[in-house]
Amino acid sequence: MSTPIIPVILAGGVGTRLWPLSRRTSPKQFTALFGPKTMLQDTVERAGSIEAAGPPIIVTNADQASIVREQAPGATLIIEPVGRNTAPATALAALYATADGTDPILLVMPADHVITDGAAYLDAMGRAVPHADAGKLVTFGIVPTAPETGYGYIEQGSPIGDAFRVARFVEKPNAAIAANYVAAGRYLWNSGMFVFRASRFLEELGKHRPEMLAAVRSASSHSARSNGTIRIDLESFAAIKGDSIDYAVMERTTDAVVVPLDAGWSDIGSWDALWDIGDRDEDNNILIGDVLALDTSGSYVRAESRLVAIAGLKDVVVIETSDAILVCSREKAQDVRLLVERLEAAERPEAQ
Repeated sequence: MSTPIIPVILAGGVGTRLWPLSRRTSPKQFTALFGPKTMLQDTVERAGSIEAAGPPIIVTNADQASIVREQAPGATLIIEPVGRNTAPATALAALYATADGTDPILLVMPADHVITDGAAYLDAMGRAVPHADAGKLVTFGIVPTAPETGYGYIEQGSPIGDAFRVARFVEKPNAAIAANYVAAGRYLWNSGMFVFRASRFLEELGKHRPEMLAAVRSASSHSARSNGTIRIDLESFAAIKGDSIDYAVMERTTDAVVVPLDAGWSDIGSWDALWDIGDRDEDNNILIGDVLALDTSGSYVRAESRLVAIAGLKDVVVIETSDAILVCSREKAQDVRLLVERLEAAERPEAQ
């Protein structure tokens, strides 16, 4: 891989389904949920393992800028004044990356994904970059391990080299449709990771969402830059109607390509997802911290500041922090975000 590659890491999310460890002022990407390093640090390290990859661009917000700088000291920071989804964030990075007259390949990815098979990840990157070099817009489709209803899917079209043209993107299905997708063998989970030349993304965004590109250009031109940090102008950026890369570009372009990725991927969307990918003991439990478990199985229990003792439970999540304790069934782990919404509505400080 001789073409310069710039990782673009999107690190502005909140991760409310992993409350109480992940909160609005300290989201999951800045937490060591899976191993000794934070998810952001793992993402930066993984991107840096790619041949020809340079220092990353990290797009975040003002509240999180200091912790991003602390955890990724060599990165360029683009600080959004307000969140406007992934398409404007990526356009900001593409404009910055091409400002010196070069046209690097951008590897765009969230900061909060886990990938356990580094060799498979690098192999997929090696297959994606030539397509991006040739002007295609590449996404990665995760080889499904189950009929998951929490992800969108990508249908593979005709082969193009060792990848596939994108036949279509499909929304999150119900259980029956998801089972049909997995049985068909040509559907992949939508990972939200992309590889393309900076100029090609800007070209396609300008073709399909010209008003968005114009507003991003205006916001970028009025930004303040110093010491590797770019603070985006509020007035012009706030006027943008936000949208995802998928909706703004990938579902509209005729040059979308998908590379299957089978690398132990998870977006850690819930405590149940962490249980699913973690190393479980002989009772099918994951116990972290000072935990005493008796006659308990299939559970994820994490103690941050004191002893947690549980007995006679099955398939539960227990998360203890210094100011809050979560107890729920693994089956209802996705509903933690509803608890956070109630905390926010009541203006409880534990939400923040």
